[in-house]
Amino acid sequence: MNEEKKLYTLLVYSENIAGILNQITAVFTRRQVNIESLNVSASSIPGVHKYTITAWCFDDQVVKITKQIEKKIDVIKATYFTDDQLFIRETGLYKLSTDIVLQQPEVSRTIRRFGASITEVNPTYTIVMKNGKTDDIIDLFRALDQFGCVLQYTRSGRIAVTRGTQEQVSEFLEQRERK
Repeated sequence: MNEEKKLYTLLVYSENIAGILNQITAVFTRRQVNIESLNVSASSIPGVHKYTITAWCFDDQVVKITKQIEKKIDVIKATYFTDDQLFIRETGLYKLSTDIVLQQPEVSRTIRRFGASITEVNPTYTIVMKNGKTDDIIDLFRALDQFGCVLQYTRSGRIAVTRGTQEQVSEFLEQRERK
């Protein structure tokens, strides 16, 4: 059996308690699974924070990791998803050499073709921002890098919402209150 690793996105909900992020990431470390991206923010539920974590792992690993995370006292709910089950976005920031951008009109055409926007221009550098799917962000980097104009590049962590009408943790919290 040659099972391949898949990219999973875990959505973890917890109360805003100091040290919980360390507890969550320690689960990945113990299982020797590297986190690809991590984003933590307030959720739509007051007092509840949402962790969006991506990692390449095997099916059995993601199941075990999710169960271990959910056992943490301050974790309310943890669920894993594949990309087709979520609406996903990231942001890419590209710092480009203004001289090269001005000398090579194809750079500006490439930025427009990818649906990115120029957010700042000064004599030294030009800042470009692209929102979208991970592959689109990386593809724009590769295209711009061919011009030799990229001074700096970074991607945000993934943000994601489920394709359902409400966050799954909402249903969980409602059931818990009824008990």
